[in-house]
Amino acid sequence: MTKNEKILLNAQEMDRALTRMAHEIIEHSKGIKDLAIIGIRTGGVYLAERLRQRIAAIEGVMLPFGILDINLYRDDWSRLTQHPIVRKTEIPFPVDQKDIILVDDVIYTGRTIRAALDALTDLGRPKRIQLAVLVDRGRRELPIQPDYVGLSIKTSSKEHVNVYLKEEGTPDCVVLTKNEN
Repeated sequence: MTKNEKILLNAQEMDRALTRMAHEIIEHSKGIKDLAIIGIRTGGVYLAERLRQRIAAIEGVMLPFGILDINLYRDDWSRLTQHPIVRKTEIPFPVDQKDIILVDDVIYTGRTIRAALDALTDLGRPKRIQLAVLVDRGRRELPIQPDYVGLSIKTSSKEHVNVYLKEEGTPDCVVLTKNEN
């Protein structure tokens, strides 16, 4: 950890936040009928699976689960690379008339979620789409707000939030990094 980094959530705090979010999803949805969970590649996939496991522990039923790749739907991919890496979207159930919980690790500008909504609605017409994020760092460029949030923090454009997950080979934690530039 450098002097420019601060831990926002440790592993235990992440675990508590995800458990709370699972309870909120069940309560707000009035159960799990027609509910499905979809993670946005990559960090959202691992968090979606964790939420799915927590909901199953509470309700005794495993929700349908999918993985959404949004790279071709991003409005900034040409700024990031000349050749976007497109991975497979894996949603093994029809999204029509489902209540979808869309999961990502961090929401900032809202552009990733806009791309995810475009990608998801190309697959069908869900009854409802709700958004769950581990960290909401504010500073939206688009009018998109999450329904379920693990941690809300106001950041500046000179700060960055990284979510580290054990599934990626690092200890679970959320770190705020301040750029000196």
